[in-house]
Formats: sequence, structure tokens, C-alpha cells
Amino acid sequence: MAEFEPRIVGFCCHFCAYSAADLAGSMRLQYSPDIRIVEMPCSGTIDHQVILQAFEDGADGVFVAGCLEGDCHFMKGNYRAKKRAHQVKKLLEEIGFESERLEFYNLSAADGPRFAKIANEMSHRIRKLGPSPFNTNVKVEDNVTSTIVQQNPS
Repeated sequence: MAEFEPRIVGFCCHFCAYSAADLAGSMRLQYSPDIRIVEMPCSGTIDHQVILQAFEDGADGVFVAGCLEGDCHFMKGNYRAKKRAHQVKKLLEEIGFESERLEFYNLSAADGPRFAKIANEMSHRIRKLGPSPFNTNVKVEDNVTSTIVQQNPS
């Protein structure tokens, strides 16, 4: 039997978290290849449904990453995202799903090393938890990306 390779989706704000991920790559920092990054205009645009859809589409773990508190380019988007992630965690607990599979992080654009650390920690955590109970062996990058494009046509 092959070793479990988790599928983790990271919804990252364009201005900070995505830039931190880009910086980690530019610095050639090693972090888990299990992460699939979805760039968002603002973490505050994340919806409960999108997070839950990522799990339905086969993600074993999800994280939302926004700007540092008080530094959101859209004023309070990161506060909204943190609140929504917390609400979805509570919902996951209510249905008997491990809420540890979802996390929210605040990052600045200069936090490349911290992004790499977060990616590795999430990968380690999800490996310990094992495959998602919702996992139906669907390719997460295809489904999550198409879900995002359908909901946010630009």
C-alpha cells in the first residue's frame, strides 16, 4: 500500500499570504509539496461554502491565510476570514469531522520562512490525522480550481 500523500488547499490573500508563499519559493525554502495554493483577492472573500467545497472535492486539509491583523488592504477582510474559518471549524466539530483539518493564519508579505513552516506543520498534522473522511480519491487541484473559477468569474 502506498504512503498517504495529503492534499492540502491553502487559500491565500493576494497582498500578503500569497506574496509570502512566493517569497518562500524565491528564497528556495523547502516546504511540503502537498500544498495547493489558491490566490484570493482578499482572505475576506472566502466563503463558508468554498471551504466546505474544498473538503468535498477531496482536500484532506485546508488553511486560509490573510494579512496581519490591522494591516488588511481591504480594511477588515482578514477579520472576516478568521471569523468564517472559526465558524466552519465549529461546524466541522458538530458533524464529527476533525476541526484540526482547517486553520487560519495571519502573514505579512515578508513572512516567506513562516509560510514554509506553516506549510510543513499543516502537512505533518494532516499526515497524522490520515485521509479525510470525505476523500473520494478526486484530484483536488482540478476540482477546487474549477469551483473557485465558477464562483468568481473575472
